Amino acid sequence: MIIPVVLCGGTGTRLWPLSRKALPKQFVPLIDGKSLLQLALERVKKVSPPGLGRVLCVAAEPHRFLVMEAMQVAGMQGDIILEPVGRNTAPAMTLAALHVSPDDFLLFCPADHHIPDACGFAAMVERGVVAAEQGSIVTFGVVPGYPSTAYGYIQKGAVRDDGSLTVTRFIEKPTAEHAASMLLQGNVLWNAGVFLCRAGVLLDAVKQHAPDILVSCRKALSQGSRDGAFVRPEPDAFISCRAESIDYGVMEHFHQVVTLPFSGSWSDVGSWNAVAELSPPDAQGNRVVGQGLALQAAGTYIHASNRPVVALGTHNLFIVDTPDALLVAACTHAEEVRTVVLALETMKIPEADQHRRVVRPWGWFEMIQAGERFQVKRIFVKPGASLSLQMHHHRAEHWVVVRGTAQVTRGIRTFLLTENESTYIPIGEVHRLHNPGKTELEIIEVQSGSYLGEDDIVRLDDDYGRDTMKPG
Repeated sequence: MIIPVVLCGGTGTRLWPLSRKALPKQFVPLIDGKSLLQLALERVKKVSPPGLGRVLCVAAEPHRFLVMEAMQVAGMQGDIILEPVGRNTAPAMTLAALHVSPDDFLLFCPADHHIPDACGFAAMVERGVVAAEQGSIVTFGVVPGYPSTAYGYIQKGAVRDDGSLTVTRFIEKPTAEHAASMLLQGNVLWNAGVFLCRAGVLLDAVKQHAPDILVSCRKALSQGSRDGAFVRPEPDAFISCRAESIDYGVMEHFHQVVTLPFSGSWSDVGSWNAVAELSPPDAQGNRVVGQGLALQAAGTYIHASNRPVVALGTHNLFIVDTPDALLVAACTHAEEVRTVVLALETMKIPEADQHRRVVRPWGWFEMIQAGERFQVKRIFVKPGASLSLQMHHHRAEHWVVVRGTAQVTRGIRTFLLTENESTYIPIGEVHRLHNPGKTELEIIEVQSGSYLGEDDIVRLDDDYGRDTMKPG
């Protein structure tokens, strides 16, 4: 039995402003209305035992409900290990290997890669089982289509009896000249970051080449806690673990790493160049997603999901429009978008990390307008979901139901509101919003008062109705 392990970390800063720390690229609907995470889960479901749909995810604490929702949509079940902080792939994979039996086969996959041929992917994994049974760590390399400087490479060696190839070395992202030279030699593959092995084999490799990581992760898991499907390593123990990639920390040194080539389409969706390639070009090489229009333009990519965006006479540009931020960049600077994020963070501009739309376990809300003593929000609540029972010290709220049915708790009263009905929540009033219906609830919330920060919320329970108040 193969247990897929989907690694959901990463901030995707090179895809700003669509991808931000609060909602990285793996959770953004990028392809046919689906997120990369959902597509990854659907893909690994083909290598999970039929009818079981078991998966293990490793994710950041703030994204736990996004991962849970994606698993439910994909028809998968399993545990979610929540990292208190990001520590790269070596600790994340070590946590996963410690969580299962040493004899379990684990298939490690990034959540933010795109592989359209799911059946071809499953067949490739099947070809690697024999080598994994014999104690190897199998890494799957992609047959390169051009001399990319954005990917790492695997130099392959001799063919083994099990059909796999020995790995001579791992090569970091090369220069354009070096990449072209390697492709001419014909003995390299792109490093896709996908691995298959027994859990015990990986732990032995980490013990040999990164023992401090194994010690930290073992301590963090043994002293951690569990809440349903959520597994939380002990924060201090995990924070003390050094950050390291599995390639640099382990794979480059372990003696029994083999590779198998994959000739299908693959992308790490790591830059706007990679995203643009997912859309078909017109005769002038323009690619448009959403409400974009390219006139007398060439080589221009437009991502416009919210309003019309017109590019006139442009050449080799990216134009990415979101409700609260706009990126216009030369295609030659796609790999440098992360420097934009760093600059915005230095200027303390919240749009560097935060989206206007904020995802919550019960649904989401987005800011419409804000002023000195007011702000207006649009709130969507999933069927059957509730916001926490809460109160505010400094603000009052008006709720107007736009769509669906709202069950409102206000003080000691509970009542229903339907479309075009409203209610008023005074300062200091205990209240809750619940969606009792089978369709999504949409309301407009107008807040007014002397202080409107999100920290002016006294929660009497959480979003699942559990008591959060301390005794006394």
